[in-house]
Amino acid sequence: MSTFALMQSRRFWPLFWTQFLGAFNDNLFKNALVILITYRAAAVGGVPTEQMVALCGGIFILPFFLFSATAGQLADKYPKHHLVRWTKAAEIGAMGLAALGFWLEHLPFLLVVLFLMGLQSAVFGPVKFGILPQLLHNGELVGGNALVEMGTFLAILLGTIGGGLLITLGTFGPHVVSAAVVLVAVAGFAVSLFVPRLPAEAPELRVRWNPVTPTWEIFKFTRAQRAIFLAVLGVAWFWFFGATVLALFPTYCKDVLGGDAHLVTFFLAVFSIGIGIGSLLCERLSGGKLELGLVPLGSLGMTVFTLDLFFAGAPSLAAPDGALATVPQFLGTLGGVRITVDLFLLAIAGGFFIVPLNTLIQHRAAPAQRSRTVAGCNILSSLLMVLSSGYLMGLYALHVSIPVIFLSIAVLNLAVGVYIYLLIPEFLIRFIAWMLGHILYRLRVRGLEHIPSDGPAVLVCNHVSFVDWLIIGGACRRPVRFVMHHSFLKIPFLGWFFRHSKVIPIASVKESPRMLKASFEQISAELEAGQVVCIFPEGRLTGDGHLQPFQTGVERIIARNPAPVVPMALRGLWGSYFSRHKGRACQGNPLRKWGKRVELFIGEPVTPDTVRADRLRELVLQLRGDDGIDGTGRAPLDLAIVSLGQRQGCPGTTPGDR
Repeated sequence: MSTFALMQSRRFWPLFWTQFLGAFNDNLFKNALVILITYRAAAVGGVPTEQMVALCGGIFILPFFLFSATAGQLADKYPKHHLVRWTKAAEIGAMGLAALGFWLEHLPFLLVVLFLMGLQSAVFGPVKFGILPQLLHNGELVGGNALVEMGTFLAILLGTIGGGLLITLGTFGPHVVSAAVVLVAVAGFAVSLFVPRLPAEAPELRVRWNPVTPTWEIFKFTRAQRAIFLAVLGVAWFWFFGATVLALFPTYCKDVLGGDAHLVTFFLAVFSIGIGIGSLLCERLSGGKLELGLVPLGSLGMTVFTLDLFFAGAPSLAAPDGALATVPQFLGTLGGVRITVDLFLLAIAGGFFIVPLNTLIQHRAAPAQRSRTVAGCNILSSLLMVLSSGYLMGLYALHVSIPVIFLSIAVLNLAVGVYIYLLIPEFLIRFIAWMLGHILYRLRVRGLEHIPSDGPAVLVCNHVSFVDWLIIGGACRRPVRFVMHHSFLKIPFLGWFFRHSKVIPIASVKESPRMLKASFEQISAELEAGQVVCIFPEGRLTGDGHLQPFQTGVERIIARNPAPVVPMALRGLWGSYFSRHKGRACQGNPLRKWGKRVELFIGEPVTPDTVRADRLRELVLQLRGDDGIDGTGRAPLDLAIVSLGQRQGCPGTTPGDR
């Protein structure tokens, strides 16, 4: 199903519009309140206006600290469709109070309502992201996240603009806002009634109402899986980065660029639309699967385009008489176009960064702990948003200019990216693999669904080039432990990279019987841990394009750790720069065959009791569908898969089933 086709599916559209209307209402209410405070000089207890505005942000975020852990427990224990409707019903009550507060223009009362709205959002957050894996198939999860991210930022944009427009409608403004927030809340509740019924994922869970203990437990089991924990850190950093950039817009537009208030709205629109487009592009470029390779690409883009905002400097467009520039005047200058493009591309890169990270958290977190993991992510994200405010206040106190602040967050973003990617090279592997498969080559993968979604598995493939492992690692949704000759781990930098990628070094029995034994022990340990291990049974790169005999090591592996074996076949790499087509690899021009078609065919798993090296070789040959030399001709893939199914006695494997 395509991404936009999800908008017509009962499994998705009710949740999308429920989330959209909720985010819209939050921002309509918040911005109307901020403008009421700012332009009517409303205050409580003599607190200055600018501090009251800052206080509003803190009041809204505070419930995320206090109640996210409890919300995560509730979302795991109870059916999520019930929680969606309860939270939307609570929103109607809160917006009814908001209507009363706006009608009376009673600021202390409205601040209490703001806290209640933050509480409602804190409860809804774990439900929103925790419910997606229950509603969508694995292949739809990236697209679903992309649509939710796009919808959320567009709702923030429209709600912010709507709140500003409605509250300024003269003396009737507060009354119009009162009616609007209630109507939107009612619409959100009505849509939530269409969310499909779902079972609870951890009904036996005992909810602890004390927020401290469950919060600590959430961080403990989140840290137990390093990839998930670092993804949580990445999401939290995104909100620090985004909150900092958005908070700079008003001062940047007025004091640095000399633009009027409409320029702030224009910047917010550019940023929100860019995030939405980046989220959708992320789904398109990833082919609908979890593609961690886009995370480094997004991180790099965020750094580069933020850095260019620093180099763009401070081209003030204010007139000598003090008149501020309009949006058309701003866009009429080269500097204005450059800054707009930077903001737009920065936001697109942000979409590349955030969508795969959210998907990874949902995909790899245990179902019974998924909502609590999301709750922990919300807590950490809220903390970093608060730190973002403190960071800006500190830099303002030191009289740091806005362009230099852009420079500082660009450098911080680079440091955070390097930290994450060094700790988990899987991100870098997928990035390099994605670049290789989409730029240097044109990669097509068939049969990806045959790789088990969980549990141990062994992949066997023909060995054509030095980048086979990158092609396979980039195509598989799960991390793969590759078995490689130990000499590769001694190459400067690459050796460090391979070791941190958990490559399993191996040597022949002639070279080192001890290392060979240790290799089989490590393979066994990885399979016992439920990992995917990939071996190249030929034992060496092909020197003539022909498939060499398979060695019997795979039989030894399966005898010790019975696991499904998935045959795979690479086509199109023979004759490439990284193959031994002319005797030695990596000779000549690496771009000589730019855009060459490369194909990875994946067959159905072979049961452990039928694994034999010669039989696996025959299956790989059939998948390759050629006459013995890579790239010389191919039988239809469907026939190869049918043949595999018939040889394994799989029921119902006929051309009509495909």
